[in-house]
Amino acid sequence: MIQENKTGLGIMAGIGAGALWGLVFLAPALLPAFQPLELSVGRYLAYGLIAAALIAPAWRRLLRTLTWREWRALVWLSLTGNIVYYVLLASAVQTGGVAMTSMVIGLLPLVVTVVGSRDRHAVPLSKLIPSLLLSAGGLACISWQSLAAPGHASWLGLLCALAALLSWTAYAVGNSRWLGQLRAVSAQEWNLLTGVVTGVVALLLAIPVSMAATGQHGATAWLRFTGVVMGVALLCSVVGNGLWNHASRLLPLTMVGQMIVFEFLFALLYGYVWEQRWPTPVEAAAAMLLLAGVLACALAHRVEQPAAAVCP
Repeated sequence: MIQENKTGLGIMAGIGAGALWGLVFLAPALLPAFQPLELSVGRYLAYGLIAAALIAPAWRRLLRTLTWREWRALVWLSLTGNIVYYVLLASAVQTGGVAMTSMVIGLLPLVVTVVGSRDRHAVPLSKLIPSLLLSAGGLACISWQSLAAPGHASWLGLLCALAALLSWTAYAVGNSRWLGQLRAVSAQEWNLLTGVVTGVVALLLAIPVSMAATGQHGATAWLRFTGVVMGVALLCSVVGNGLWNHASRLLPLTMVGQMIVFEFLFALLYGYVWEQRWPTPVEAAAAMLLLAGVLACALAHRVEQPAAAVCP
C-alpha cells in the first residue's frame, strides 16, 4: 500500500512537471523580438536568482553537507539539462528544421526508459515493449504532418539534435541516480542548488550574448521580457523542476522516462489554445497513443512491484 501511494504521488508529480514545462513553448510566441539564446540566458539568470533567494536559509547547512563530488555533479547537470541542451536544440532547429528536431527530441521518453531498464531491480525491457511501441506510434503520428511539410534538414542539424537528445538523457539519468543517493538534501533543495549553479553559468554567458545581440529593444519590450522570463523561471524551473525531482525520487527510471510525455502533451494543449483550434484527427490519435503508452508502463511496473525496488 505504501509503495502504491509513492507511485501515485510520483506519477502526479511527473504530470505536474509536464504541465508546467509545456509553458516553455509559449515564451517564444510571447517574445518574438528576442532571440532563443537571449530567452535562454534570461530564463536561467532568473532561475538562479529565485533559487538563490529560496535556498538562502539552508545555505550554510548545505555547504557543510555537500562535498566537491556533489558540486561537480551540479555543474554537470546544469550544463547537460539546461545550458548545453538548449543551445544544441536551438542550433538543430536553425540548421535542420523544426520537423526533424521535434522527431529526434521526441525520442526522449523511449531512450530514457530503455536506459533505465538496465538499472538494478528495473522492470525487464520485455515487459516495457507494449509501452514503448505505443509511445513510438504516438510519436510517429504527431511527426507525420511536420515531416510532410517542406523543411531544410541537414546533417549538421541532425547531429545537433542527436547531441541534444544525448545531453538531456544524460541529465535525466544522472539526476535520477543522484536523487536516489542523496539523503540529507531534499528533492527541492537539489533543484534549487541546480538553479544557483545554472544561474552562475548563465551569468558568464550574459556578457557575450548581450554584446552579440543585434536587435534594439525598447523599455516596454524589456519589461515584457523580464515578466515572461521571471514567470517561466518560477513556474517551469523552480516549481516544475522541483516536481520532476520528486517524481525522479519516487519512481524507477524506467517509469520516469515515460513522464516526459506529459511535457509534449501539455505543450500541444497550450498550442491549441494559443492558436484557437481543435487538434486534428492525427494529433488526437497521437495523444491517445502516448497516454496509452504511459498507462501500459504503469501497469508493467504494478505487475512487477512485489519483486522490484524503486528509488527511496
